[in-house]
Amino acid sequence: MKNNYSHIEVTGARVHNLKNIDISIPKNKLVVITGISGSGKSSLAFDTIYAEGQRRYMETFGAYARQFIGDMERPDVDRITGLSPVISIEQKTTNKNPRSTVGTVTEIYDFLRLLFARIGEAYSYNTGKKMVKWSEEEIVNNIFERFYKKKINILAPLVRGRKGHYRELFEDVRKKGFLKVRVDGTIQDITPKMQVDRYKIHDIELVVDRLQVTDDFKVRLSQSVQQALKLGKDLLFVLEHDRNDITQYSKMLMCEDTGISYEEPSPNTFSFNSPYGACPYCRGLGTSSVIKMDAVLPDTSKSIKEGGIAPLGEERSASVYQQVVAFAKKHKISLSKPINELPQQQLDLLLYGDGNAEKTLQLDGTDDSIPDYYTGSYEGIIPMLKRWYLSTQSTEALRDWVEQYMEVQSCPSCNGARLKKESLWFKVDGRNIADLSNLNLDNLAAWLDGIELRLTKKQNTIAKDILKEIRERLGFLLDVGLSYLSLNRPSRTLSGGESQRIRLATQIGSQLQGITYILDEPSIGLHQRDNHRLISSLQKLRDIGNSLIVVEHDKDIMQAADYLVDIGPRAGYHGGRVVAQGTPKEILKLDTITAGYLKGKLKIEVPKERRCGNGKFIELKGVSGNNLKNVNVKFPLGKLIVVTGVSGSGKSTLINETLYPILSNHCFPASKMPVMPYRSVSGLEHIDKVVEIDQSPIGRTPRSNPATYCGFFTDIRTLFASVPEAKIRGYNAGRFSFNVKTGRCDVCEGGGMRVIEMNFLPDVYVPCEKCNGKRYNRETLEIRYKGKSISDVLDMTVDDAVEFFQAVPNIYRKIKTLQDVGLGYITLGQSAVTLSGGEAQRVKLSTELSKKDTGKTFYILDEPTTGLHFEDIRQLLNVLNKLTDRGNTVLVIEHNMDVIKVADHIIDLGPEGGDGGGQILFEGTPEELIHHEESYTGFYLKQELK
Repeated sequence: MKNNYSHIEVTGARVHNLKNIDISIPKNKLVVITGISGSGKSSLAFDTIYAEGQRRYMETFGAYARQFIGDMERPDVDRITGLSPVISIEQKTTNKNPRSTVGTVTEIYDFLRLLFARIGEAYSYNTGKKMVKWSEEEIVNNIFERFYKKKINILAPLVRGRKGHYRELFEDVRKKGFLKVRVDGTIQDITPKMQVDRYKIHDIELVVDRLQVTDDFKVRLSQSVQQALKLGKDLLFVLEHDRNDITQYSKMLMCEDTGISYEEPSPNTFSFNSPYGACPYCRGLGTSSVIKMDAVLPDTSKSIKEGGIAPLGEERSASVYQQVVAFAKKHKISLSKPINELPQQQLDLLLYGDGNAEKTLQLDGTDDSIPDYYTGSYEGIIPMLKRWYLSTQSTEALRDWVEQYMEVQSCPSCNGARLKKESLWFKVDGRNIADLSNLNLDNLAAWLDGIELRLTKKQNTIAKDILKEIRERLGFLLDVGLSYLSLNRPSRTLSGGESQRIRLATQIGSQLQGITYILDEPSIGLHQRDNHRLISSLQKLRDIGNSLIVVEHDKDIMQAADYLVDIGPRAGYHGGRVVAQGTPKEILKLDTITAGYLKGKLKIEVPKERRCGNGKFIELKGVSGNNLKNVNVKFPLGKLIVVTGVSGSGKSTLINETLYPILSNHCFPASKMPVMPYRSVSGLEHIDKVVEIDQSPIGRTPRSNPATYCGFFTDIRTLFASVPEAKIRGYNAGRFSFNVKTGRCDVCEGGGMRVIEMNFLPDVYVPCEKCNGKRYNRETLEIRYKGKSISDVLDMTVDDAVEFFQAVPNIYRKIKTLQDVGLGYITLGQSAVTLSGGEAQRVKLSTELSKKDTGKTFYILDEPTTGLHFEDIRQLLNVLNKLTDRGNTVLVIEHNMDVIKVADHIIDLGPEGGDGGGQILFEGTPEELIHHEESYTGFYLKQELK
């Protein structure tokens, strides 16, 4: 064994399928762990090494604190030594908050806010002229002219958007002789011991003077302005008597022509997460949800009774419907006439109410009777939908139901910029902060290039350090291949790979040393062209003194590693061992599956002939969502289609956000999926079903498993219920479900495991002492089919089950497809939460394979090679070819060259990402693509087809 300072020593690792392995991993190196999907790579990297690092960190807290932080399960390993602090960078878009953007996550936007607050130049939103600083005399003259002969209050702002009770502040101004303050928009008398709610955000202005602006009071006005500016730190407000409109005056920034003034900018002025920067209409979200009238009135030829108003539905006894009936009776609105024959005034009354919506409609009579008269107010369908959507008391299900009648639009006030109009009129080099946030990162870098030459000497002095920080962080993002993103891109729209690379860039920027970083396939979603940039970033992180453990299948990253660990030899029960370890050169000398593919000894063969398809097409025209430039594209049916192109070129927009929703809405009209803009589509009549297969888990609870997901567990339970002994006892199929009380173990409730709570220590999971992990009670387990109980069947591997159920065709066929997709090693009852992304996707594929299709199905897969080894990709392609050979159409969004080279038809987007992409570069066969000079995909494909 090596010493602890130079290696991480893992002894006796048994997590999941790991076979008691010992391994020594060199520190301060780029180490790649590879192997077949399900072989145990993640079990070693994340569930053993990372989990132990986290547990040790948690143990630095006291026992009392740990009970509030949560549980950290001890991994099943004898010993780990030499472990430095651990940071995991996984393929997860962790932040679903709509306020989180690329700019906020990377902190670049925070530095931009500081830049604009310190060197931004203000312009009037009325005239567009540059704001100027006014003297006290000029402010007095302007107030005199604008408010002549009007009664006004002169206010000095003391507190702006801060929490506190401010008892001392009120006492201080009272002692100075002031009588009134304006608290959160209401003028109040100052009283002894006055205070406000300390936990709420407050705006407090002192009423310096109340006067009528006349010639007699000009001197007094001047003195009051002087005092207000002093107390308000160069800012004062003028509030006209009996009105609530505030006019701001500042010694700093003011428009000469209109008299409007801006507050002195602070970083919060440019924050869409602050009430002092956010657009008041959308509250900084940049979008607003509005009722979609086409969805509310889908068919105006129907009457209201026939369901012409969709949210109301057809005639029924629901209270809302009865309110409409009563309201219609009062206003003599026919419920039987087609909606398009109703006068617009009557329709508006039904939709928008009688304008007195704060009252509740009161109905007389019983539920089954229609009242003879109508009293009270009627809210209206549209206000009702809005109220249900916005109410904090509405259930999630109710909001989801309302959402089908709404659409998200860009905010009409800020046009998606998220900020209030004053904030958008501060500019640096002629651009506001929203303009810069909308630029692709490479264009933002170009704007920053030479910015010093375009700034004044004073601006350069102030901005020097800020610009350095922005450039550094921007450089790291460009290095990991994210040049096509923009700062305003919401975090929740990022793919797992993009999110992971942003976190990677952030870690490089943090310049931490002595850390063990564990990464999960950082090459996901990255085109071959950008791989070298990612490798360079990983090497930078290593060179500043960190250890990198990367779970990866990409050939380039494996060859660039300092050390390779190959886990296998196969998956599941047949894996969990260290097959090989050493430098890439040492690995190539060995005879393993991974080495075979790296050497080229093993490879995925190119088909001798490409499929001709069935001669039919789906054609999309004028697709213009996101960065797509009004493209036209044809999808030939009956072929294996691969959509490719550099990261950010528009693949997901074209397929996931345009084509799939169109097909889904056609095949399943009730789905009503939102679709990106397009002009026309043709050929939909040639398909009758669309299936999207992604790598999301098949279930999020331990009770979910392949047998329940694929549906054959129902057949197995029915089979057990047909056993003579079961019939004698009167057992039905439900008796053999571990989710039903009658048949399951009553101690563990069908879970098979019991949770022992350890107070402030992690909970311990032990097999149930009553059923010994079998999930069922004794009576249920006594029923046997061919000598096996229902629990024995769940513990079978797929390979064993195929042999066991050979005589039962309906079960055999479904289990055989699991074996066909390379999942023979998993057990039928294996918990869904223990399946990798690649395994989950193949379970879904097998489910589709087991169904009887019509040959008119359109399958869509988004990067199915994620988490798959070369050998797994070969098996995956066998499955996709089977689906296509039945006459179906299989469309794959992919960067992997092994998938691209076997395609019948390629659609290549580009040439670059972001604004530089969004065009269809090429449509045709791989052989034709390699001659296309503009295509990066063609360049790398040429090397594969040699």
